[in-house]
Amino acid sequence: MDLDVLNMFVIAGGTLAIPILAFVASFLLWPSALIRIYYWYWRRALGMQVRYANYDDYQFCYSYRGRPGYRPSILMLHGFSAHKDMWLSIVKFLPKNLHLVCVDMPGHEGTTRSDLDDYSISGQAKRIHQFVECIKLNRRPFHLVGTSMGGNVAGVYAAQYPEDICSLTLICPAGLPSTTDSKFIKQLRELQESNRIDRIPLIPSTPEEMADMLKLCSYVRFKVPQQILQGLVDVRIPHNEFYRKLFLEIVDEKSRHSLHENMSKIKAPTQVIWGKQDQVLDVSGADVLASAIPDCHVYILENCGHSVVVERPRKTANLILEFLALLHSIDNNKKQA
Repeated sequence: MDLDVLNMFVIAGGTLAIPILAFVASFLLWPSALIRIYYWYWRRALGMQVRYANYDDYQFCYSYRGRPGYRPSILMLHGFSAHKDMWLSIVKFLPKNLHLVCVDMPGHEGTTRSDLDDYSISGQAKRIHQFVECIKLNRRPFHLVGTSMGGNVAGVYAAQYPEDICSLTLICPAGLPSTTDSKFIKQLRELQESNRIDRIPLIPSTPEEMADMLKLCSYVRFKVPQQILQGLVDVRIPHNEFYRKLFLEIVDEKSRHSLHENMSKIKAPTQVIWGKQDQVLDVSGADVLASAIPDCHVYILENCGHSVVVERPRKTANLILEFLALLHSIDNNKKQA
């Protein structure tokens, strides 16, 4: 073989080896860095841009795509211990000309965390209202989406600031009493009885506990490599003290049934999406909402757990779009009449 050709292969091989070895090293030594890169990549691929908004000395971090138009903007509120990027799986299936806003909830990710802040559900609803005013999202009524804890906040927001929203989607929302205890509620009761409330199943600190949490939250069984589990834990551990404080705040008597206490005040057309096999918050909550909210559309997803956004993103996106299209057609019919 010609010496120049041999040198070319050596150089090319070395050039390729560097990024490959870097990737392998990151995967083995810093899996949490790989997870952050993953979210960064998908935000860019889906056209989501990260921005910050300030209300006095309080900072909100959010991502957005598109601009306000003739269709309502959509604001998405994530669940407990998650962040704005959890919505990327849904964003993937939404039209690019929709104006989407995904905000980090109070104390989460890039939004201010303060020991003096009120993390009750009503306190979080007030903070989200400040964010909405900061970015002037309520110039026109918008569609509000919330899941789990974020669903609790979204429902209370809709009740307390009805002029801001035109419609509402609640995905497996917290804040409701249930006639049937979920697996998670039973676990919490057992932990309380044994005085081990520090071992909250939604706050893992080892890869094994992370795997257990994923099983609790999902009906679909994802095969997650050990290194990825470790990365997910590494990302969360620095925040676990805050998560424990927040959890105790939102299950306190002041917040535990906030959505239930406010649901009769919700006047906006409401969509409820729930996984039939939800082991965190029992699906019977959907009937509670349907009986209290006049214009309520309920969709129960078969073979789906609490993590509806991750397990059934395409279906969830389609249900939201169909709901908005239905409301648009109803409005048009009213105008023509």
